[in-house]
Amino acid sequence: MNDLNHERYMRRAIELTAHCPALPFGAVLVHRPTGRVVAEGWNRSGENPTWHGEIDALNRWAATADGTDPAELVLYTTAEPCPMCQGAVLFAGVGAVVFGVSIGFLAATGWDQIEIPAAEVIRRSPGLQCEVIGGVLEEECRELFLAVGRAAPGR
Repeated sequence: MNDLNHERYMRRAIELTAHCPALPFGAVLVHRPTGRVVAEGWNRSGENPTWHGEIDALNRWAATADGTDPAELVLYTTAEPCPMCQGAVLFAGVGAVVFGVSIGFLAATGWDQIEIPAAEVIRRSPGLQCEVIGGVLEEECRELFLAVGRAAPGR
């Protein structure tokens, strides 16, 4: 999946965390063949505990009903998707996820996490496929989470 500039889109995901700096989970959905951003999202779990950045981006994309083949989408997110979000990515049919920091990093620094990596969720989902790449702009993403400290319960 070297056809997209991962750093470019991850920088946009980082920018989106300004909408909710206390929970710096930003997400960008990109159409792989064209490089077009089809949706963006950020954490809104203060309004709804399931409204993570990835869910926000997926919902915004779904609301457009633009006919984009979800297998051609790449989700960029500042942190590895939690099991709920990775499940939603799989059920939506998104072809790839690119993340900054891992669930392990978040858990080790005090963020409430279900410690099941995205790759494990995929492995245990027969018939559903999604490529996962981690560590893109990892240091910049780490800084976001370390600056805030421990998160509120739920994410």
